[in-house]
Amino acid sequence: MSDDLPPSGQRRTITAAAASPHLARVSLPELRAYREKLRAEEERISYWRRLIHARVDLLHAGALADSPVLDVDALGRVLGDTGRGQVRAVLHRVRAADPLPDLPDLEGVWTTPSDEAGTAEALERLGSAEQTLTSYRRGLHERIDEATAELIVRYRQDPTRALEILSP
Repeated sequence: MSDDLPPSGQRRTITAAAASPHLARVSLPELRAYREKLRAEEERISYWRRLIHARVDLLHAGALADSPVLDVDALGRVLGDTGRGQVRAVLHRVRAADPLPDLPDLEGVWTTPSDEAGTAEALERLGSAEQTLTSYRRGLHERIDEATAELIVRYRQDPTRALEILSP
């Protein structure tokens, strides 16, 4: 379950900033707010994807374990290891005081399957949900990039406009 997008929170590089025809009439404050809403939505989608990845990892670990119950140490390994030598920063941007985002409707995915067929079915549903979220996330990244490029174009035209965000 991988995609070619940078991990959540990692900056993307805009190589060629071009003005966006459909963002041209949007005011600078509205453009900034639009981009921030897109970024917040991307964080929410990334959170859902991390939950799906964790559920897949748990299903795989449970299928491989001698016992269907994972102890705390095993759970930490399962949820922390990405399989690529990296460690997941679980909930790295969600603080305890923040309300958690709503979960997508994944009927039956959160229950523990009782047999191999149930596990396979749950993994298939999870894979489908992950693909849907990844596709949506990719679209969000395209819109974020477009809004960022539009901001870059405007700031290049009038660099003093970038200072407006520093004023209360």
